[in-house]
Amino acid sequence: MGQHSPFSLDTFEPTFIDPAAGRTHRKRRLALAYRLFGALHWGEQGDGHISARDPERTDCFWLLRYGVAFGKATVGDLVLVGPDGSLVEGDGEINPPAYYIHMPVHEARPDIVSAVHTHTPYGTPWSACAEPFSMICQEATAFYEDQVVFDDGEADIQNLEGGKRVADALGANKLAILRNHGTLTVGASIDEAMGWYLMAERVAEVHCKAPRPQPISNDDARRVATTINTPGQGWRAFNWTLRARIPDPTVVD
Repeated sequence: MGQHSPFSLDTFEPTFIDPAAGRTHRKRRLALAYRLFGALHWGEQGDGHISARDPERTDCFWLLRYGVAFGKATVGDLVLVGPDGSLVEGDGEINPPAYYIHMPVHEARPDIVSAVHTHTPYGTPWSACAEPFSMICQEATAFYEDQVVFDDGEADIQNLEGGKRVADALGANKLAILRNHGTLTVGASIDEAMGWYLMAERVAEVHCKAPRPQPISNDDARRVATTINTPGQGWRAFNWTLRARIPDPTVVD
Protein backbone atom coordinates (compact mmCIF):
# COMPACT_ATOMS: atom_id res chain seq x y z
CA MET A 1 0.00 0.00 0.00
CA GLY A 2 1.29 3.50 -0.81
CA GLN A 3 2.59 5.89 1.82
CA HIS A 4 0.93 9.01 0.39
CA SER A 5 -1.32 10.93 2.75
CA PRO A 6 -4.91 11.34 1.55
CA PHE A 7 -4.26 15.07 1.99
CA SER A 8 -1.06 15.09 -0.06
CA LEU A 9 -0.62 18.13 -2.33
CA ASP A 10 1.94 16.40 -4.54
CA THR A 11 1.37 16.63 -8.26
CA PHE A 12 -0.17 13.66 -10.06
CA GLU A 13 1.69 14.38 -13.28
CA PRO A 14 2.86 11.03 -14.69
CA THR A 15 6.42 10.35 -15.78
CA PHE A 16 7.36 8.46 -18.92
CA ILE A 17 10.51 6.55 -19.86
CA ASP A 18 9.44 6.36 -23.50
CA PRO A 19 9.54 9.83 -25.13
CA ALA A 20 6.81 8.81 -27.57
CA ALA A 21 4.45 8.03 -24.70
CA GLY A 22 5.35 11.31 -23.03
CA ARG A 23 4.71 13.16 -26.29
CA THR A 24 1.30 11.56 -26.69
CA HIS A 25 0.38 12.55 -23.13
CA ARG A 26 1.54 16.14 -23.56
CA LYS A 27 -0.28 16.57 -26.86
CA ARG A 28 -3.54 15.32 -25.33
CA ARG A 29 -3.19 17.64 -22.35
CA LEU A 30 -2.36 20.54 -24.67
CA ALA A 31 -5.45 19.95 -26.80
CA LEU A 32 -7.54 19.80 -23.62
CA ALA A 33 -5.99 23.05 -22.40
CA TYR A 34 -7.04 24.78 -25.62
CA ARG A 35 -10.49 23.23 -25.28
CA LEU A 36 -10.75 24.72 -21.81
CA PHE A 37 -9.82 28.15 -23.18
CA GLY A 38 -12.69 27.74 -25.60
CA ALA A 39 -15.12 26.63 -22.89
CA LEU A 40 -14.24 29.75 -20.89
CA HIS A 41 -14.71 31.93 -24.02
CA TRP A 42 -11.07 32.97 -23.87
CA GLY A 43 -9.20 33.66 -27.08
CA GLU A 44 -12.32 33.85 -29.23
CA GLN A 45 -10.57 36.44 -31.42
CA GLY A 46 -7.57 34.15 -31.87
CA ASP A 47 -5.63 36.05 -29.21
CA GLY A 48 -3.86 33.42 -27.17
CA HIS A 49 -1.48 30.49 -27.19
CA ILE A 50 -0.41 27.58 -25.00
CA SER A 51 2.88 25.82 -25.66
CA ALA A 52 4.23 22.40 -24.68
CA ARG A 53 7.89 21.49 -24.97
CA ASP A 54 8.55 18.28 -26.86
CA PRO A 55 10.01 15.66 -24.48
CA GLU A 56 12.64 14.52 -26.98
CA ARG A 57 13.32 17.53 -29.21
CA THR A 58 13.52 19.86 -26.25
CA ASP A 59 14.32 22.93 -28.36
CA CYS A 60 10.92 22.56 -30.05
CA PHE A 61 7.41 23.08 -28.72
CA TRP A 62 3.85 22.20 -29.71
CA LEU A 63 1.14 24.76 -30.46
CA LEU A 64 -2.35 24.73 -31.91
CA ARG A 65 -2.19 25.63 -35.59
CA TYR A 66 -3.61 29.05 -36.31
CA GLY A 67 -7.24 29.32 -37.37
CA VAL A 68 -8.63 26.44 -35.31
CA ALA A 69 -11.26 27.56 -32.79
CA PHE A 70 -9.91 26.74 -29.34
CA GLY A 71 -13.09 24.90 -28.39
CA LYS A 72 -12.60 22.57 -31.37
CA ALA A 73 -8.91 21.75 -30.81
CA THR A 74 -7.78 18.17 -31.38
CA VAL A 75 -4.44 16.42 -31.14
CA GLY A 76 -4.33 16.37 -34.94
CA ASP A 77 -4.49 20.17 -35.00
CA LEU A 78 -1.21 20.55 -33.09
CA VAL A 79 2.03 21.53 -34.83
CA LEU A 80 5.63 21.27 -33.68
CA VAL A 81 7.54 24.55 -33.92
CA GLY A 82 11.30 24.52 -34.35
CA PRO A 83 13.85 27.02 -32.97
CA ASP A 84 13.73 29.06 -36.17
CA GLY A 85 9.92 29.22 -36.23
CA SER A 86 9.49 26.62 -38.95
CA LEU A 87 7.08 23.70 -38.61
CA VAL A 88 8.91 20.47 -37.79
CA GLU A 89 5.70 18.44 -37.72
CA GLY A 90 2.13 19.19 -38.78
CA ASP A 91 0.60 21.42 -41.40
CA GLY A 92 -0.77 24.94 -41.32
CA GLU A 93 0.33 28.24 -39.85
CA ILE A 94 1.01 29.56 -36.37
CA ASN A 95 0.24 32.85 -34.71
CA PRO A 96 3.61 34.70 -35.06
CA PRO A 97 3.51 36.25 -31.53
CA ALA A 98 3.22 32.71 -30.17
CA TYR A 99 6.67 31.98 -31.57
CA TYR A 100 8.10 35.36 -30.62
CA ILE A 101 6.99 34.98 -26.98
CA HIS A 102 7.21 31.27 -26.31
CA MET A 103 10.52 30.43 -27.95
CA PRO A 104 12.59 32.85 -25.83
CA VAL A 105 10.70 31.82 -22.69
CA HIS A 106 11.35 28.12 -23.35
CA GLU A 107 15.01 28.83 -24.16
CA ALA A 108 15.49 30.82 -20.95
CA ARG A 109 13.61 28.32 -18.78
CA PRO A 110 14.71 24.71 -19.43
CA ASP A 111 12.85 23.77 -16.24
CA ILE A 112 9.42 24.48 -17.74
CA VAL A 113 7.29 22.41 -20.08
CA SER A 114 4.52 24.90 -20.80
CA ALA A 115 3.78 28.61 -21.08
CA VAL A 116 0.26 30.06 -21.23
CA HIS A 117 -0.99 33.44 -22.45
CA THR A 118 -4.24 34.90 -23.73
CA HIS A 119 -6.43 37.97 -23.22
CA THR A 120 -8.96 37.46 -20.44
CA PRO A 121 -11.82 39.46 -18.89
CA TYR A 122 -9.83 40.39 -15.78
CA GLY A 123 -6.16 39.66 -16.43
CA THR A 124 -6.06 42.07 -19.36
CA PRO A 125 -7.67 45.05 -17.59
CA TRP A 126 -5.51 44.46 -14.52
CA SER A 127 -2.41 44.41 -16.71
CA ALA A 128 -3.26 47.96 -17.79
CA CYS A 129 -2.45 49.04 -14.22
CA ALA A 130 1.11 47.73 -14.63
CA GLU A 131 1.08 46.64 -10.99
CA PRO A 132 1.81 43.28 -9.35
CA PHE A 133 -0.87 41.37 -7.50
CA SER A 134 -1.35 42.39 -3.89
CA MET A 135 -1.98 39.66 -1.34
CA ILE A 136 -5.71 40.30 -1.06
CA CYS A 137 -7.07 36.76 -1.47
CA GLN A 138 -5.97 33.22 -0.84
CA GLU A 139 -5.12 32.50 -4.47
CA ALA A 140 -2.86 35.54 -4.61
CA THR A 141 -0.45 33.85 -2.22
CA ALA A 142 0.39 31.34 -4.98
CA PHE A 143 2.30 34.25 -6.53
CA TYR A 144 3.88 35.61 -3.35
CA GLU A 145 7.43 36.61 -4.32
CA ASP A 146 6.85 34.66 -7.54
CA GLN A 147 5.55 37.29 -9.98
CA VAL A 148 6.87 40.15 -12.08
CA VAL A 149 5.47 43.04 -14.09
CA PHE A 150 6.77 43.29 -17.64
CA ASP A 151 6.66 47.08 -17.74
CA ASP A 152 7.34 47.57 -21.42
CA GLY A 153 5.58 49.63 -24.06
CA GLU A 154 5.52 46.78 -26.59
CA ALA A 155 1.97 45.55 -25.97
CA ASP A 156 2.04 43.44 -29.14
CA ILE A 157 5.16 41.29 -29.35
CA GLN A 158 6.17 41.17 -33.00
CA ASN A 159 9.78 40.01 -32.88
CA LEU A 160 12.12 37.75 -30.92
CA GLU A 161 13.76 40.70 -29.19
CA GLY A 162 10.43 41.56 -27.58
CA GLY A 163 10.01 37.95 -26.50
CA LYS A 164 13.50 37.92 -25.02
CA ARG A 165 12.61 40.95 -22.92
CA VAL A 166 9.55 39.08 -21.66
CA ALA A 167 11.73 36.08 -20.79
CA ASP A 168 14.31 38.30 -19.06
CA ALA A 169 11.59 39.98 -17.02
CA LEU A 170 9.97 36.66 -16.09
CA GLY A 171 13.23 35.31 -14.70
CA ALA A 172 12.61 32.35 -12.39
CA ASN A 173 9.03 33.39 -11.58
CA LYS A 174 5.81 31.59 -12.53
CA LEU A 175 3.75 34.69 -13.44
CA ALA A 176 4.41 37.75 -15.57
CA ILE A 177 1.87 40.54 -15.78
CA LEU A 178 2.44 42.00 -19.24
CA ARG A 179 1.63 45.70 -19.17
CA ASN A 180 -1.44 46.48 -21.32
CA HIS A 181 -1.32 42.93 -22.66
CA GLY A 182 -2.51 40.38 -20.10
CA THR A 183 -0.86 37.64 -18.09
CA LEU A 184 1.57 34.81 -18.76
CA THR A 185 2.25 31.77 -16.60
CA VAL A 186 4.68 28.87 -16.84
CA GLY A 187 4.92 25.45 -15.24
CA ALA A 188 6.75 22.14 -15.20
CA SER A 189 3.71 20.58 -16.86
CA ILE A 190 0.84 21.80 -19.00
CA ASP A 191 -1.55 21.12 -16.13
CA GLU A 192 0.50 23.19 -13.69
CA ALA A 193 0.98 26.14 -16.06
CA MET A 194 -2.74 26.15 -16.83
CA GLY A 195 -3.62 25.94 -13.15
CA TRP A 196 -1.53 29.01 -12.39
CA TYR A 197 -3.18 30.81 -15.27
CA LEU A 198 -6.65 30.03 -13.95
CA MET A 199 -5.65 31.15 -10.46
CA ALA A 200 -4.09 34.36 -11.81
CA GLU A 201 -7.34 35.19 -13.56
CA ARG A 202 -9.26 34.72 -10.31
CA VAL A 203 -6.80 36.99 -8.48
CA ALA A 204 -7.13 39.61 -11.22
CA GLU A 205 -10.92 39.44 -10.84
CA VAL A 206 -10.64 40.14 -7.11
CA HIS A 207 -8.38 43.11 -7.84
CA CYS A 208 -10.86 44.50 -10.35
CA LYS A 209 -13.92 43.98 -8.15
CA ALA A 210 -12.79 44.69 -4.57
CA PRO A 211 -13.02 48.46 -3.97
CA ARG A 212 -11.32 48.49 -0.54
CA PRO A 213 -9.38 45.25 -0.12
CA GLN A 214 -7.69 44.46 3.17
CA PRO A 215 -4.37 42.79 2.37
CA ILE A 216 -3.01 39.65 3.94
CA SER A 217 0.08 40.44 5.99
CA ASN A 218 3.49 39.46 4.64
CA ASP A 219 3.96 36.90 7.39
CA ASP A 220 0.58 35.32 6.74
CA ALA A 221 1.03 35.43 2.97
CA ARG A 222 4.40 33.70 3.29
CA ARG A 223 2.85 31.02 5.51
CA VAL A 224 -0.17 30.41 3.28
CA ALA A 225 2.04 30.31 0.19
CA THR A 226 3.75 27.17 1.47
CA THR A 227 0.58 25.21 0.67
CA ILE A 228 -0.95 27.30 -2.12
CA ASN A 229 2.08 27.64 -4.40
CA THR A 230 2.95 23.93 -4.81
CA PRO A 231 2.91 22.33 -8.27
CA GLY A 232 0.13 20.06 -7.02
CA GLN A 233 -2.12 23.03 -6.40
CA GLY A 234 -1.60 24.24 -9.95
CA TRP A 235 -2.32 20.73 -11.23
CA ARG A 236 -5.52 20.56 -9.21
CA ALA A 237 -6.77 23.97 -10.30
CA PHE A 238 -6.55 22.89 -13.93
CA ASN A 239 -7.98 19.42 -13.47
CA TRP A 240 -10.94 20.51 -11.34
CA THR A 241 -11.83 23.18 -13.89
CA LEU A 242 -11.31 20.75 -16.75
CA ARG A 243 -13.62 18.22 -15.15
CA ALA A 244 -16.31 20.86 -14.71
CA ARG A 245 -16.01 22.36 -18.22
CA ILE A 246 -14.91 19.47 -20.44
CA PRO A 247 -16.87 16.43 -19.26
CA ASP A 248 -15.66 14.19 -22.12
CA PRO A 249 -11.87 14.46 -22.51
CA THR A 250 -11.82 11.84 -25.29
CA VAL A 251 -13.08 14.43 -27.78
CA VAL A 252 -9.60 15.87 -28.21
CA ASP A 253 -8.40 12.86 -30.22
